[in-house]
Amino acid sequence: MDTIKLERNGKVVVRSKANYEMNKSNFDLRGFKEASSKPKAEAKPEPKAEKPKEEKKLETKKAE
Repeated sequence: MDTIKLERNGKVVVRSKANYEMNKSNFDLRGFKEASSKPKAEAKPEPKAEKPKEEKKLETKKAE
């Protein structure tokens, strides 16, 4: 019995090859793709650049 691994949103499911061939269009519509044999290297998020903080200007009341 041949099996195939399908992946969607990081989750992997195992189905029989016969089941996959019969229902391939349904799996494609639902977003399943064949899982790659090589695990993906997790992308490290780049550190965010810090924005310089703007100083708030205090409003002064004018004497009338």
